[in-house]
Amino acid sequence: MALAVCLLFDPDTDRAIRQLWAALEETGIGTLLSHTHGRHVPHLSYAVLRTFDVEAVASALDDLPGGPALDLRFDAVGLFPRGRAALLPAATSALLARQHEVVTAVTNTGADLHWHYRPGRWIPHCSLTTGTSRELLPTVAVRAFDVLPLEGRAVGAALIDSGTGQR
Repeated sequence: MALAVCLLFDPDTDRAIRQLWAALEETGIGTLLSHTHGRHVPHLSYAVLRTFDVEAVASALDDLPGGPALDLRFDAVGLFPRGRAALLPAATSALLARQHEVVTAVTNTGADLHWHYRPGRWIPHCSLTTGTSRELLPTVAVRAFDVLPLEGRAVGAALIDSGTGQR
């Protein structure tokens, strides 16, 4: 089990990503729509914690100042090892600064941050698929480019248990 600090999108962006997931599912490509517990929501993870005290993490995040909604522009598709494909937004200074603030707050609680989410290593992304075969990744890219560029907004954040989908 892992705990993720996730940016959540406005209704239009959420709907566009869910429609892309559904289009990929129709081609036989598994997405977060059907992955594991099936309760995934379109999101961009600031941090994924492997060990943590959930109350301490929640408290640390509550102490952070709220910020305005972040405008995001997804212009690219990323293909990661082991069949993960994702939409990639521009890594704006505002997005990187917020991610750094979140990571600092949660790691100061003693939580163990997954190394992919360390500032300087983190690649902002919104996952589409996991465990997709190499042969199907070009199809994922073609379908994603049917909706790109995608202008979106991140309007909130949530702590999400990746094992259950519970917020």
